[in-house]
Amino acid sequence: MADDHQQPRLSVADLRSQRWFAPDDLRSFGHRSRLRQMGYSAEEAEGRPVIAILNAWNDLNQCHTHFPQRVQEVKRGVWQAGGFPVEIPVLSLSEMFMKPTAMLYRNLLAMETEEVLRSHPIDGAVLMGGCDKTVPGLLMGAISADLPAIFMPAGPMLAGRHRTERLGSGTDVWKYWAERQAGCLDACVWRQLEDGIARSAGTCMTMGTASTMAAITETLGMTLPGAASIPAVHSAHSRMAATCGRRIVDMVWEDLRPSRILSAAAFDNAIVADMALAGSTNAIVHLLALAGRAGVSLPLDRFDAISRTTPVITNLRPAGEFLMEDFHDAGGVPALLSRLEKLLSLDCLTVSGKTLGENIAGTEVIDDRVILSLDKPLSRAGGTFVLRGSLAPDGCVIKPTAADSRLLKHTGRAVVFESYADMKARIDEPAEGITADDILVLRNAGPQGAPGMPEWGMLPIPKPLLEQGVRDMVRISDARMSGTSYGTCVLHVAPEAAVGGPLAVVQTRDLIALDVEARRIDLLVDKAEIARRLAGWTPPQPRFSRGYGKLFLEQTTQADHGCDFRFLERGGPTPEPDIF
Repeated sequence: MADDHQQPRLSVADLRSQRWFAPDDLRSFGHRSRLRQMGYSAEEAEGRPVIAILNAWNDLNQCHTHFPQRVQEVKRGVWQAGGFPVEIPVLSLSEMFMKPTAMLYRNLLAMETEEVLRSHPIDGAVLMGGCDKTVPGLLMGAISADLPAIFMPAGPMLAGRHRTERLGSGTDVWKYWAERQAGCLDACVWRQLEDGIARSAGTCMTMGTASTMAAITETLGMTLPGAASIPAVHSAHSRMAATCGRRIVDMVWEDLRPSRILSAAAFDNAIVADMALAGSTNAIVHLLALAGRAGVSLPLDRFDAISRTTPVITNLRPAGEFLMEDFHDAGGVPALLSRLEKLLSLDCLTVSGKTLGENIAGTEVIDDRVILSLDKPLSRAGGTFVLRGSLAPDGCVIKPTAADSRLLKHTGRAVVFESYADMKARIDEPAEGITADDILVLRNAGPQGAPGMPEWGMLPIPKPLLEQGVRDMVRISDARMSGTSYGTCVLHVAPEAAVGGPLAVVQTRDLIALDVEARRIDLLVDKAEIARRLAGWTPPQPRFSRGYGKLFLEQTTQADHGCDFRFLERGGPTPEPDIF
């Protein structure tokens, strides 16, 4: 809930950076003299809030190619407001190029963010990210550091184009790849699609993980109102960057920290938005991690409870028809939230210094085709359901709006793959005899097993079935799937196979029952037989014996707890660094 809007403003003496610069001693002399070395006069640098601009950019992050310009615009805003901006590059996580997955390194970015902010003379931070793991990584670190912080989302790219068709990244790639595998699409058209599907800087322009996390971050109160959906190359995006720079300076004087914003009610608001968006299933893992950093109790079942009362009212791919440009033009997140007011806690404080209710007051939906009315939703229930049962005692998730409705209650024979490599080697072989009624099972693809829980959960349909016209079947894994993906995919099975969850002992030809309405996923094998199999199960050998990979394997939690490192979850306070 919102705290007192009128807290006393800080004085210069209260600024955290003054510990480095203000004392009349030898060490502070050194700090001030090095500012002179960098070309800054006392008037430019001293007595001003020091604003760190954490820039998750590099030359292999396609979503962030506009960030070199944006960082200058953020700096412009900081200078205008009387702050002292400093750019600090941080780990850039490109889901497209980092292998096996950027998720393996989300926690590393969170660690770097926290330690960079704590160890330097920083009063506040602008967090520049977008490619989907950069959003939770930056936020997790900023929450733990608990300095005033505002998130500047990268924004979605322009809509793709092939001839007269608008293309959505990820979603249409999967669709057309299936057609090519089925022999319905030639190499020339495939190359044309390759040239036209990603036409500008920015994140995926579908409601994938990047757009979902941006919208959730805005709903949590950590971005400026309306910031989440602005296209990356839109002039409004440049203006938003400068506004972030101006606003963070005021946030420092107001001492507006994440701990004043991220309440239990704010997280409930974020889940409501996620469900109404039919957002990426990945959002659940990231929200669990963010809540753990904020000290907010957020059980997995809270997501399902909110999904039962929240309709899907955004008509966006992969669940719907439109793309992020359309969503922005329809009013973006503020317009969406205006239609969900009765489901939200409107008195939650945001980085604007106003409540969520104040931010969305007077907002209207511009296009009812994109942001639907509550009485004509895309789905009466939210975008993601949580399932439990003998196959997933600690839970798993499914996105029903992206699935074939006929498969939402289905019993079929398991076809088990021990790894993604095993699946790639066997899945298209006619000798496997896979039918459309079978259930594809991938294991050892979770946080420990892969490791890093890659986006492998949208298992491909076997080529012989594609040739027969099959385009969906039930698929189950302990992996994640891209938020741009679709299909009847059961994901995040917990406990995962690599730590001895029931998924580890499923055998080909076992029957599995899926009942999404009942929120059940069950291995139809006698409990005693499951116990016997688990007793004889041997854990796989660890993939890493040293380095960051070893730390990840030793410390990461399961999907139902957010896959954060145990030692980074909210605990006692971390002391400020000594300065001697």
